[in-house]
Amino acid sequence: MNLQFQDDRIPGTRLKQSDVDGSTGLAFLKKVFFISEGVMLTQIRDISGIDSSTLQNWTKRGWVANSKLKKYNIDQVAHILIINMLRSCMQLDRIAFLIQYINGDVEDSSDDIISDSVLYDYICRIVEFMMKSDACALNSIHEIVARFTEDYREPFEGARTRLNKALEVIVVTYYATVMKHRADKLLDRL
Repeated sequence: MNLQFQDDRIPGTRLKQSDVDGSTGLAFLKKVFFISEGVMLTQIRDISGIDSSTLQNWTKRGWVANSKLKKYNIDQVAHILIINMLRSCMQLDRIAFLIQYINGDVEDSSDDIISDSVLYDYICRIVEFMMKSDACALNSIHEIVARFTEDYREPFEGARTRLNKALEVIVVTYYATVMKHRADKLLDRL
């Protein structure tokens, strides 16, 4: 089955790519953090559409690291956007497991195999490639992910395999999310 899907939004946000000169991934995050090294909860709400109580609940459950001086850094924002992009098609406890599979304890960056901002960049680059390609099929996701992570440097043996497996799950779930949004729009028109 060819994937041929389109989504003009930046993954995990309610912003269109055209709102930020076509940026996604790390380029988008760098624009958000251009002026300051941290963003407030209200800014995350504006970017993602996540209400404050939801984000506070995620933090209380240990799915998101606590802010420092009421500001979130670039990796925390990427982490939040990853959860947000998956949550309509995956249960939150499964998303938490998936992220823990990649990076361990949310409060301890020493066990991470990749920073959340670089992980988010990989996701966005893979999704963008798949949306623009005429020849992407579900059975080719494994090869596409492997191609995009060729430059990844493993902190220990087996980290790339772990990253690639997780990226496959994330990309397929994101595809399901885009399809769900399309189905919801079609249903709303009935």
